[in-house]
Parts: sequence; C-alpha cells; structure tokens
Amino acid sequence: MSTTVIGKSGTWRNWAGNVTARPVREVTPATVEELAAAVRRAAEDDLRVKAVGTGHSFTAAAATDGVLIRPQLLTGIRNIDRDAMTVTVGAGTPLKRLNVALAREGLSLTNMGDIMEQTVSGATSTGTHGTGRESASIAAQIKGLELVTADGSILTCSATENADVFAAARVGIGALGVVTAITFAVEPIFLLTAREEPMPFEKVLAEFDELHAENEHFEFYWFPHTGNTNTKRNNRSAGPEKPVPQLNSWFEDEFLSNGVFQVANLVGRAVPATIPTIAQISSRALSARSYTDIPYKVFTSPRRVRFVEMEYAVPREALVDTLRELKAMVDRSHLRVSFPVEVRTAPADDITLSTASGRDSAYIAVHMFRGTPYQAYFTAAERIFTAHEGRPHWGKVHTRDTDYFAKVYPRFGEFTALRDRLDPERRFQNDYLRRVLGA
Repeated sequence: MSTTVIGKSGTWRNWAGNVTARPVREVTPATVEELAAAVRRAAEDDLRVKAVGTGHSFTAAAATDGVLIRPQLLTGIRNIDRDAMTVTVGAGTPLKRLNVALAREGLSLTNMGDIMEQTVSGATSTGTHGTGRESASIAAQIKGLELVTADGSILTCSATENADVFAAARVGIGALGVVTAITFAVEPIFLLTAREEPMPFEKVLAEFDELHAENEHFEFYWFPHTGNTNTKRNNRSAGPEKPVPQLNSWFEDEFLSNGVFQVANLVGRAVPATIPTIAQISSRALSARSYTDIPYKVFTSPRRVRFVEMEYAVPREALVDTLRELKAMVDRSHLRVSFPVEVRTAPADDITLSTASGRDSAYIAVHMFRGTPYQAYFTAAERIFTAHEGRPHWGKVHTRDTDYFAKVYPRFGEFTALRDRLDPERRFQNDYLRRVLGA
C-alpha cells in the first residue's frame, strides 16, 4: 500500500527566511519508486520538480512553483559494508542523525561541516564543507549515488558505473535529478583534540601557511572592526577522551556563543554605532580551551542565532591578500558588521562543480544578522572575492551568473552537457538554476 503523502501546499520558507516559494503541490514519498512516480506525474502535468531538505541554503536552489518533494521518509541507514568501509543512507537523512547512528556503529565520516542540521543530499548537492589539509568536502567522501532522473528512471552511479554522472552529481545543485540515496566512505571512529585560542589578525595571516601545514584541520574567525581572531586547530588524538565539561560547554557554546551573541546582535541591529565596541568585547570573551572528543562533537556546534551568509572559495595562495583587502574595505567604510568572518580550507578535488574542483582552496564566509541590511557589505565583499577568481558556495548568497561560472570552472561545459542529456526538458529547472547554469 502506498504511503506517499500528496497535498496542496502553503508557502515554503528557508531557514534564514530570505527565500520563499509557493509550490502547486507537495509530495512526501515513502519509497524511491514513489518518488519516481511523482516525477513522471509532474512531467504529465508539465510541472517543474524540486526536492527540499531542511532549507539551510541561503539561495533559492530548492525553490519551485511546481512540485516540491520532501524526502523526510527516505531516511536512515540502508546498508553498512565493513569490508569496503562504506555506508549507504537515504537522501533525506539529517547529518545529525547519520553522525549519531555511525558513532553507535563505531564509525565516522572523515570530515564534516560546522553544523549538522542539513540533510545529506542537501549538504552534498550544494558543496557543504568543513576545513581540512587533506580531507575535503562532504561530497568528496561520496562513493556512490542513486538518483531519479527527469524521465522517472532510477540511476545509480559511482567511479566505475556511469562515471560521468558520478563526477558531476556529487555536487549537482539539484540540476541532474533528485538524489535518493548516498554511499559514503567511512572509517573507524577516532578522537580529535581541538585547541581554540585567540590570536591577532596579523599574526594569523603571517603564519597562515605554517598553521595550515601543521594542522589536519585549521580554521579561524576574524571579528570585523578589530585586529582579533579566534583560531581552532583539530588534530587526531590517541586520547584519552576529554570532552568540554557540561557546565563549561553550556556557558561557552550556548550562553556566550548563542545567548549573549543573540542579544549583542539585537543591540547592534537597533543601534549600529555600538557594533565596533561590541565586536571588541566579543572578540575577547572567548578564552583559550582544549578538549578531546569524537569527530562530530568537535567539528560541529549549535548555531541558533539566525543570519544571512555569503561564502567564496578563492585559490589558497590568494587567501592572505583577499583577507587584507576585505579588512581594509571594512575599515574604511561606514559598514557595521556584527558577525565574525569565517576562514577555512580544502584540498583540490575532482568533482565537476565543487568549489575546490581542481585547485587547493580557502573559504571566506561573511555573515550578517537576520533582519539587518546586508547588500552593501556583501556587494563590496563579492567585488573583492571575484577579483581573485572566487567561486561562490552554491547554497549561499551571491550574484554570479552562467558567464562568470564558465570562466572560473574549467569543466563547466562538461556539467551543462550532461544536464542537457539527463534533463533536456528542464524538469528540475528553477529561477536559480536558470541564472547559474543557463536556460
């Protein structure tokens, strides 16, 4: 008996509240076959189709006025192969559920982003990443994919089966089909020691190459209107496990990083002139600390303060110049920026439209508190990023179009040719894809 839920739809909103959509109908398929049938029916009704995860993209990548597919019933672990060290999961599985389930099995992903609210398919399709010297984005850890294509057929791909689709669909932006299952490489669970400490902005930039080379995972946050950063180094550890004590964790990760930060941003939004002073205080509030825990408890942290974000990947060797230009721009402007700038890295990978495709990359993410005008800051930052051939994160705010992407992605034509073959009628098209990939 079918358990597909089909309903009239209301308005869909993303997490940040900056994107809305009014689909004709919503479908919540319970099986891959039901999803395929929903795609075929959409074709009969001449409707576009988009799958939506938890709405953590700041772009309209998942927005549609046609059929909105919610994959929340396509969840959970399908298979664990301990010989191949892979795990296959339904596309609607939230990363936090995957991480907990893997830990129970004594397994872990090698690297992950800094939040785990997204579904596995939403996170990988937009190129979500953490930071790493050798280990790359979540999509780079994919060993196999299953997707429903525009004609309603179910296609599986890997490095040895439909390899051209595999090269592109790991970061497919929803343009090639609806991902229904993902097979990830996993490894036996391990411990990471995190060392967090404040460091002057100029010192981080002067020593960036060494900090990157000496640590498996290095990242830092620069607080605009200050010369201060907070750095984080994560490295594998033989143990013992030494998590952040519960009270300290609540005080630093909830009270300071979410509660007090929320209040500071509300004050800053109401009285922008206070922001530089708040930034000076905020950048000194977090003291050095060290702890050792399993990967997802070190890589990820709760983010309850809502914001809008732009992030660009620049060639890693261009990072220091790009950051200096960004700081100089903020210092000479009238902008008031209450959110820190996040800086991470990734090694080159072989995924067609990955932001690290073919080049070692550094990521610079700029944020603004939700409800604060962000256009002037993002426009000025984007001008700097694009001057260094930056590639915007597919799920974060940017204004780039097809012409730009054709210049900064050597394999862009490879992706669009594959899309022409898999989706000639543009069943998975929407306004965002029209802008970034062309009609």
